[in-house]
Amino acid sequence: LNTELITIKTRQEQYQTFIENSLNRKEDIARKIAGIGEETLALQPQLAELKIQKQEQGELLVEKQAEFAELNELLTVRSNAYNQENIRFHQQQNKVSGLVKDLEYRESQQDNLEARIKQNNSELEKVKAAIQENLQQAGHSDDDLLEMYAQKEALEKATHEAEQEHYAWRVKIAETENEITNLRRKKDNAEVIENELKDERNNLKIELNAMKERLSVEFNVDIQDLLAGEIPEGEDETELRDKTEKLKRQLDDFGAINPMAVEAYNEMNERHEFIQSQKRDLAEAKASLLATIQEIDDTAKEKFMSAFTLVRENFIKVFRSLFNEEDSCDLVLTDPQKPLESDIDIIARPKGKRPLSINQLSGGEKTLTATAILFSLYLLKPAPFCIFDEVDAPLDDTNIDKFNNIIRTFSKDSQFIIVSHNKRTIASTDVIYGVTMVEQGISRVVAVDLRELAD
Repeated sequence: LNTELITIKTRQEQYQTFIENSLNRKEDIARKIAGIGEETLALQPQLAELKIQKQEQGELLVEKQAEFAELNELLTVRSNAYNQENIRFHQQQNKVSGLVKDLEYRESQQDNLEARIKQNNSELEKVKAAIQENLQQAGHSDDDLLEMYAQKEALEKATHEAEQEHYAWRVKIAETENEITNLRRKKDNAEVIENELKDERNNLKIELNAMKERLSVEFNVDIQDLLAGEIPEGEDETELRDKTEKLKRQLDDFGAINPMAVEAYNEMNERHEFIQSQKRDLAEAKASLLATIQEIDDTAKEKFMSAFTLVRENFIKVFRSLFNEEDSCDLVLTDPQKPLESDIDIIARPKGKRPLSINQLSGGEKTLTATAILFSLYLLKPAPFCIFDEVDAPLDDTNIDKFNNIIRTFSKDSQFIIVSHNKRTIASTDVIYGVTMVEQGISRVVAVDLRELAD
């Protein structure tokens, strides 16, 4: 009753608002009609004057059109004459252009022939001169040929001797260059050895001065006294060097004397104990956290499996109510050992079909399968309100009736808000809310309660 009362009050307020808007629009229209009438009366004299001017302009237009027709006929005659003369002119011009091109071609051929004649005449004169010269030199050619052969043999012999001398000198030059290279290499090695000896001498001087200073500062010993003293019997230089190196390593291992070593040790010990205590606390916290995580995982796994079992049972029930009792469907975990991380396979096999995956179903079958999953989740924890946005769009009439029946079944416990353009879905609802546009840019919601009509 409260819902119906609220609906009636809402409809009453909407009707009052609509009546007020209609009265306001009526007053505006009446004012506009009165203004238009006054403007019409005021414009009547101007309209009469404009009609007279229109008649005068029409007569003038008729005269001008007659003059234009005469001029147009004259223009047509003159245009035809001009076009004929223009065609004749272009024909004569094409003939002249052809004659000019033919003349130019014949002149170019004449020039080429004259040039070839001149060239052939010059070549003929050269051939005649060469024949005369060959006839004059024919008597002397044998003696000159023998003399040239002798000169050729003498020149080849001299060339061979010069080449042998050249190769001999090249061998001597190569040997000399090798000797010079060896001498330079020896010189470079000697310079390197000399520089190494100089560096070693400088290093020894530096080490000697450092040793002298260290003996004087640390041991209060003058190196001159050591040099003046006698070497103990039974010990050689090698043993002394070994002992010295051993003692030196021991001193280096000991390091410098640190008077703050005890305090540093105590501080490090305290720090070590503090870190050990923190480590033990972290280990205990880690163990406690792991135990808590394990407990949470066990609880979550248990709740998930119980919820999954209920959803699976609800899915089978709702799916068969939307399809047929003989259809098969199921929800399967891909990894049952790890249910919290596992994917869920949706198996839907309507009667007469064996799809390998849900993607092979039709659009309506996919929609009904998705609806079955939604309602299986809804049955796990029902909600007071459910909203569907054009879920029935891909469904045919038979499947829409199944969809509407299951909505009607679950509407006993929840309220369903469905956005739809389907007549069957709209007809099966209790209250229809339509959005209409009474005026441009102004939308209004109109509610129709079908329960009143049923009553």
